[in-house]
Amino acid sequence: MGRPVSERFQRWLPWVFAGVMALTRWPGLMPPNFSGVYAFVFCAGALLGGRRAWALPLGMMLATDLVLNAYYQFGRGWDVFTLTGLALLLANYAGYAVLFGLGRLFNPRTRLLNLITGGILGAVLFYIVTNTAAWLFNPFHNPEYTRNFAGWLIALTKGTGGYPQTWEFFRNTLLSGGLFTALFSSAWHLTAAESPADKGEAVEPEPEEQPVEAEGS
Repeated sequence: MGRPVSERFQRWLPWVFAGVMALTRWPGLMPPNFSGVYAFVFCAGALLGGRRAWALPLGMMLATDLVLNAYYQFGRGWDVFTLTGLALLLANYAGYAVLFGLGRLFNPRTRLLNLITGGILGAVLFYIVTNTAAWLFNPFHNPEYTRNFAGWLIALTKGTGGYPQTWEFFRNTLLSGGLFTALFSSAWHLTAAESPADKGEAVEPEPEEQPVEAEGS
């Protein structure tokens, strides 16, 4: 017999997640920092197994980053291919590694509420890692980002003058992390085709067929 429809559909779900993630990264399509990337990397660590668990998110992140950097460089005229820009990009990937590592602490059988909580926590960690990197490297030479605890707090909460405060980005990070984690994990659980053994249910053995005795001649 062929695979159940739900199981066959689930095989394609990671690619659907990757497509949603890539779409939400396009500039102007979503509010700032409102993206499916946090949930995608976390859910890949929690729900996927084998090489695909890390190869799919890493490949999609590299592909979308190349497209975005080319867009900013040639479409907007921003000089993104600099040592500072590369350092900030590496800091982002360090944040993704934290998200993925956190996801590995969970598994496909984890309760939905726990997965959502983990996705939100991962988004918080990503925000702290990347904003700390922005404070350390300070690519735009913001005078508020002094090299002390107060400057670090400003980078995490207020940001620099003339721009939206960073706590607004933090709010969008939390909302998108929770929302997309809920969507991705719910879709995964709904299409999971578990056998009774996977669910912990007892499986009764099928009765053996008794040999039929020939009637007397």
